[in-house]
Amino acid sequence: MKRHWLLFSQFVTVAVAVWFVLATLKPEWLNRTPRIAGVSLQEAAPLPLGAVMPGSLSPAAKRAAPAVVSIATTQTATKNPSSNDPWFRFFYGDRDDDAPQAGLGSGVIVSPEGYILTNNHVVEGADEIEVTLSDSRRARATVIGTDPETDLAVLRIQLDRLPVITLGNSDAAQVGDKVLAIGNPFGVGQTVTSGIVSALGRNQLGINTFENFIQTDAAINPGNSGGALVDVNGSLLGINTAIYSRSGGNMGIGFAIPVSTARQVLEGIVRDGQVTRGWVGVEPNELTPELAETFGLKDVEGVIITGVLQNAPAAKAGLRPGDVLVRVAGEPVRHVGELLTRIAALTPGVSAKIEVMRRNQALTLEVTPTQRPKTKAVQL
Repeated sequence: MKRHWLLFSQFVTVAVAVWFVLATLKPEWLNRTPRIAGVSLQEAAPLPLGAVMPGSLSPAAKRAAPAVVSIATTQTATKNPSSNDPWFRFFYGDRDDDAPQAGLGSGVIVSPEGYILTNNHVVEGADEIEVTLSDSRRARATVIGTDPETDLAVLRIQLDRLPVITLGNSDAAQVGDKVLAIGNPFGVGQTVTSGIVSALGRNQLGINTFENFIQTDAAINPGNSGGALVDVNGSLLGINTAIYSRSGGNMGIGFAIPVSTARQVLEGIVRDGQVTRGWVGVEPNELTPELAETFGLKDVEGVIITGVLQNAPAAKAGLRPGDVLVRVAGEPVRHVGELLTRIAALTPGVSAKIEVMRRNQALTLEVTPTQRPKTKAVQL
């Protein structure tokens, strides 16, 4: 019995010694919670290879990012006529006025034929435009057309096997929707930032003639201009165009041109070489509660017409000051920016139905728009 007890005690001693060595050197063998500096750490089970973290926007980024390109421009500098004057050189020193000016921006490939959407201010005045794809391929780009009134431009490159972004529906966007901004900020390389749609229909910012911006808090910085604002499916919602900033960097307020506007500009430039817009000759205003009370309107959503130009298409159709325009060609109108887009989308010479409320009475009128004048003084 004594011999058996001695063997048992030796076995227990050896087992404890082995357990201590393993616990110290190989804790994972014992499924023991690892410790660092005496602190227990809980490790998550590793995800399978290729799996996506819950809530990750990685699939959207992977789908959209290949179609977003970096754009580098060069522009021949204008030489100062006084640069050879000895007194000018004495006061200002020797200046290299002959050095070309470089610019950076982004763009989005929207068709297999190589058409790229970007901002007009990215390529304006450029003598050479070079596009770099996410796979490092480079190509010289040709300007197919520009539309300064929306700050959009269409470029084209000649390359095979181009990645193409899917066009989304910006009219279905809602405040609070998650979005990604993809571009080339500061020339550091392609960058993806995330945020939400923080406002819709932003206008009267003094940036473009046609303003109906999507506002986002996704970080947008210099170099992002012309890049993509995409939804959680990786579909294009807008073209990033401007930021509100006091320092030149991101402050959480960025603006993108809706893809509905970009599509119209793209189709017009590719088909006709220019954007042809409709015009009916009205002066619109936001429908405030004060205006609604003045004109005796109740529970009406739309844009109030405060002026109608004589002999303009709207006047001929019977539109009057005080009418609230609620639909154009079947599409709802909720604010001035949306009305501007709807009227501009009409084809000159082709009649369209417009729905108005006049003293709480619904009316349907037919208007035949003409081509929008070049002057910016008249919006609609």
